[in-house]
Order: sequence, then structure tokens, then C-alpha cells
Amino acid sequence: ENAENMYFFSDLALTLNEPEERVAPTDSRLRPDQRLMESGRWDEANVEKQRLEEKQRAVRRRREAEAVEALEEGKDYEGYIPLWFERKVDAVTGELICVYKGGYWEAKDKQDWSMCPDIF
Repeated sequence: ENAENMYFFSDLALTLNEPEERVAPTDSRLRPDQRLMESGRWDEANVEKQRLEEKQRAVRRRREAEAVEALEEGKDYEGYIPLWFERKVDAVTGELICVYKGGYWEAKDKQDWSMCPDIF
């Protein structure tokens, strides 16, 4: 119903980005630039997107500097470690994959997001 006004997207496609309560603060549906864009506030969304991208670049530069420092000191540097996934080699394909290691649903039940980085 009314598909022509919704770019002929399915109901699923139209609702994939709907906000949900009690999710991790890193959930992409909480991206402030996205929320502004969906509200039709294009100029503000673009400014916010630029801010977020610069924040990501700063984190990347910091990690790269930490890696260089660790190398100079002869120490190992782990870099970014995902919270709820771990990288493994797929036994069949030999490709590197991410496998859920647990913890998200427990954190959601407790509403304890203290381990989440500030990405927005």
C-alpha cells in the first residue's frame, strides 16, 4: 500500500533504520547525522557527518601513533578489538571472518554499556 510514495521499498527496507530503545550507544541507528538527514535537515546532517568523520580520523591517527610507539619500544600492539566479535579463519574458505563471541545481549539486559567507546 502506498508503495509509489515510498520509492517501492518493502516494509522491511523501510523499517530497517527505525530507532529502537535500549540498544548500545554504538548502534548505527543512533548516528546523529543520519537522524538529522532523515528529518530533512540536510545542511546540519552534512556538518555532523563531517564532524563524525574527523572524529574517526583522529582515533585512527591516535591508534597509528600508539602502534608506532609500541613498535619502537619493542612491544606488541593489539589495536582495535571488537567488543562482541572475534576474528577467526573460516575452516572451509580460509578467509578471515568475524564470529559473535557473546556479551551483547547480557549488556542489553543489564543496560550496562560502560564498555562501549564514544563513537558519536
